[in-house]
Amino acid sequence: MKAHLADRFNPFRSAPNFLTLLRICLAPFLVAAILEGYYELSFALFVAAGLTDLLDGALARVLRQRSMLGHYLDPVADKLLLSTLFLVLLHKGLMPVTVTVLVFGRDVGILLVAAILYAAAGRREFHPSLFGKANTLAQIGAVAAVLLEQLTPALWVVYFRTFALDLTMVLTVASGLHYAWLASRRLGAPQANGSAPK
Repeated sequence: MKAHLADRFNPFRSAPNFLTLLRICLAPFLVAAILEGYYELSFALFVAAGLTDLLDGALARVLRQRSMLGHYLDPVADKLLLSTLFLVLLHKGLMPVTVTVLVFGRDVGILLVAAILYAAAGRREFHPSLFGKANTLAQIGAVAAVLLEQLTPALWVVYFRTFALDLTMVLTVASGLHYAWLASRRLGAPQANGSAPK
């Protein structure tokens, strides 16, 4: 009993979720730094946010502290941070309109599909695909490249920015179509076999 209570109140048990919440809390400071033109600080905060993303997943695996809260909170934190940054960078004239519209269109579409799945089939699980994970990495690279370009005119940064933005557009479309295909299969499955999804 005592061991169980000690386990419950072990601060390391909440470390991954704490890091995820920290990433959410960094968002307004990062936005303010970009709006004020403090790009060195912006880049540093973005790197710090990325490190919390890496660490929370690693800690959850190493310490075996995966939780339902973390399962839902982690992707929400990523989307909140990245979507906000795309909007802010667009406002500053640093992010192309096409890329931002594609990113937001995909995210809104996925939210609508998830809502339809829940309403039609009672499905809450909508795990990210390989395309989705690759797209998130591409978005992180795109934001990092755009911020880095404000710090140095190095040619490799310009090429990296172009590559990251192009890759983001391609993966945004690919992952959006893949999610739509997965959703159509899940919606069709109950009617095909006559049973509710498990």
